[in-house]
Formats: sequence, structure tokens, C-alpha cells
Amino acid sequence: MPSFRWVAIAIGAAIFVVLVGVVGTDEALAATARALGWRSLLVCLPFALIMGVDTLGWRFAFADDRVPFLRLVAARMAGEAVNVITAVVPIGGDAVKVWLLGPYVPYRESVASVIIAKTTITIAQALFLLVGVGFALALAVDARLVSAMLWLLLVELIGAGGFLIVQVAGLVSRGARRLARFGALRALAAAEDLDQTLQAFYRRRWRRFGVSVGFHLLGWFMGVVETWLFLRVLQVRASLATALVIETLGSAVRFATFFVPGSLGALEGANTAAFAALGLGAQAGLAFSLLRRLRQAVWIGLGGLVLVLAHRGARPAPKAAA
Repeated sequence: MPSFRWVAIAIGAAIFVVLVGVVGTDEALAATARALGWRSLLVCLPFALIMGVDTLGWRFAFADDRVPFLRLVAARMAGEAVNVITAVVPIGGDAVKVWLLGPYVPYRESVASVIIAKTTITIAQALFLLVGVGFALALAVDARLVSAMLWLLLVELIGAGGFLIVQVAGLVSRGARRLARFGALRALAAAEDLDQTLQAFYRRRWRRFGVSVGFHLLGWFMGVVETWLFLRVLQVRASLATALVIETLGSAVRFATFFVPGSLGALEGANTAAFAALGLGAQAGLAFSLLRRLRQAVWIGLGGLVLVLAHRGARPAPKAAA
């Protein structure tokens, strides 16, 4: 796995370098430089609102509201920061989230909430991408871009549907039973507890499930406003509909390239292609990507700071109820 991670990083970096060489850096860097100064605040502030709304989506992935909202925000910030910079598959950050919630809920409940939240945010993302495809068709953009969005939508629907079926059907414990043949009885017991928690949530808390999807969907649409603001900062004239197409494509690419840390290279390539197809210019797409990376770096730093502070003040987790 570590070697695969480095291969993914190398490929992503190579794509990024090729893009810079083909598209050119002069216009991209000049546009990004114009966005700095006092307007750089616009790069970071909107994401705070998106983070808050997505955290509400996670909050409703719990059976009740025992965890303080600000603690959930802190756990999400730290976990997402770890996800971006480390994992081949983003589970390292999820482990951080579970650890940070230890003082408030048993591990099986926090693990279940992370799984449910991943399900609801993916379902919301698929709905969001579906809207984006509709707007892309209305804007009569390049057919190849629409085709790519449709393929990405299919991947998301298969991923979200399969993930939900695994949880509802109790397949986690079934897989663990195979491990139990080799003596992994503790893993089997934990998997059975997790299955019970997940199935209880889907049977009894389906309204909270729907609310979680709704908040995550709102978060995706708030990302459109952020994208539109970025375009304004870069002095790129574009409508909210155009920003919607850009954001939906970017979100789908991040989903499909989860195995590439930070979707390095893939996201830049998608943005460059999308901007060119929308008539905004490839250089503007690269400048947009650089500005987005700047915002990402700021929030990674804030998430890392939260993790350091939480580690210093860590407390033991409560034991699960019998």
C-alpha cells in the first residue's frame, strides 16, 4: 500500500507538471497573484460555512445528538486534513475522527456515524452531479464533457448503492465470519456490533438519514457559490450555472480518484478541461486550481493544529454499554 501511494502521487505530480508545461504558467500565476492580498480572505472564509453545513450532515448520522457540535467540527477538520495528505484510501482521517469523539460516544457508534455520513454525502453528491449534468446539457457544453460527467455519475451511483447495500444487508459481519475461521474472534464481535448499530439506525432513524443527505446536498450547492466567488476573485466572468458545472465535475473527479492523495493532477486536469470546454480558457482553469489548492492548504493547516491541540488534551473514551 505505501508503494502504491507513492506511485499515485508520482503520477499525479507528473500530470500536474505536464499541464503546467502545456497550458503555461504566466497567465495562471498572474491571475492567482491578483487574487492575493485582502481578497485572499474570500479563498478561505466560504469553506467555513461549507464545513459547518457538512458537519450538521454528520451530526444527523448519529442516532442522537450527544456530541457537541463544535467537537464534531474539530473532528471533521482534523480528519479531513489527514485524509488529504496521507491516505491511499481515506480511512486514516476517519480513524482520527473516531478517536476525537471517544470522550463522548462509544467507538461502535462513532464508527457507524462515519460510515453513515460517508453514505449520505455520497448519495447527496450523486444527486448534485445529476443536477450538474442537467445544467451542462442546458448550457450546450462540449459533448465529451457531458459524457465524462455521465460516466462519473454512473460510478457514484454504483458506489453509493453498493455501500448502502453492504450496511443494510449486514455484510460487514459476514465478512468478519470468514476471518473468524483464522481466529479473529474479536474482529467478528466488533463487526457484529457495528452491523447491529448500522441496521438499527436505518430501521429507526430514517428521518435523520434523510436530513443528513439534505445537509450534505446543501453543502455541495454552497460549494457552487464558493466556486463562483473564486471566479470573481480571478476576474473570470461566469454565471452560477457555469460554476455549478465546474463544481459538480470537480466533486465527481475527487470521488473517482480517491486513491490519489488530494486528487493531485486529476483535479487540475479536470478543471483545465472543463474551463476550456466552457470557453473560459485553460489558463483560467489552472489558476482556479492553484487558488483552490491555496484554500485547501490553509484548512489542512488549521486541521493539523486542531489535531495537535486535541492530542495534548486527550481523555480516555467511555466504555460501550453492555
